Amino acid sequence: MAKELLKIEGLNAWYGESHILHGVDLTVNEGEVVCLLGRNGAGRTTTMRAIVGLTGARKGSIKINGEEAIKLPPHKVARLGVGYCPEERGIFASLSAEENLMLPPVIATGGMSVGEIYEMFPNLKERAGSPGTRLSGGEQQMLAVARILRTGARLLLLDEISEGLAPVIVQKLAEMIRTLKAKGYTVVLVEQNFRFAAPLADRFYVMEHGRIVKQFAQRELADNMAMLQEFLGV
Repeated sequence: MAKELLKIEGLNAWYGESHILHGVDLTVNEGEVVCLLGRNGAGRTTTMRAIVGLTGARKGSIKINGEEAIKLPPHKVARLGVGYCPEERGIFASLSAEENLMLPPVIATGGMSVGEIYEMFPNLKERAGSPGTRLSGGEQQMLAVARILRTGARLLLLDEISEGLAPVIVQKLAEMIRTLKAKGYTVVLVEQNFRFAAPLADRFYVMEHGRIVKQFAQRELADNMAMLQEFLGV
């Protein structure tokens, strides 16, 4: 039996008066790569932000490794072993690449060493002393992911990591996700780039208007292409 690392039931979330998520249910098993698909505004990023406590009001249940997290503040969610890489990356311009890398606290044992991270991302080793503003978009994205790998987080929430990047960098990020899966990490992807996500994910959830409207496994991908064409235009 696969172990449920993340289980969301009846999740509703708001930004102020705006009711964004309407009863989201999803499960992510340990060691899986799961992708949330949907148009812009479907609620995928809000789902990620709700998991880590960065929306307004939340109702429902978010269990991380069996522990209820719906009422926890973000720093306590992180200490349950969750690493969130937001779409905006959040690189500190005034710090060097290595200073950015060392900034987050270690939240659990078993995080990657700086040496292991530089082995996975040779570009970052070369640019270790460069200010954040001097890094390319691809290097900034690698750094944003690398920061959470050092912390000991085992559940990684990655929001649009391929957006706006050159194909060669996107390919490197795909290799990174395969490596992380082989190391036993659990990954939730929000992706607009279906070609990037399709071969990586074990399972897919399709969102529309703040709800899950379809879920299917990698082996069912071909049977669901017509539906994805309708929802996503892929």
